[in-house]
Amino acid sequence: MSIPSSIGIPNRRNYMQQYELTVLIHPDLESKIDDQVAEVTKLITDNGGKVVKQDNWGKKKLAYSIKREDFALYLAFDLELPAEAPLKISNVLNISDYALRYLLVKVDDKELAKREASKKKSDTSDEEE
Repeated sequence: MSIPSSIGIPNRRNYMQQYELTVLIHPDLESKIDDQVAEVTKLITDNGGKVVKQDNWGKKKLAYSIKREDFALYLAFDLELPAEAPLKISNVLNISDYALRYLLVKVDDKELAKREASKKKSDTSDEEE
């Protein structure tokens, strides 16, 4: 039995969720960081996602060694992904040579609303000054 699309249930294939992705890149690839950013961005777009914001946090010391490395290059992304994309992205990042670690988390809708409200509030207070 199929459910008519007119009742307001979003199509799971086209429904985009907000995610945050942080990737720790191998420090030996610091000179080729643009290639690694392009590779992660291509991975996201190939799986139907969209990069909303991208940030390079630079090289930082790790709290503990990962794969015998004490430093890593941090890349942060704000993403919009369809339902099936996180698993595919995780599978690729798990076997990649350039990523020491990654963290892909779904953004909480309440937290997102809180951020937007505080941003809007700070914008209105700036205009008053």
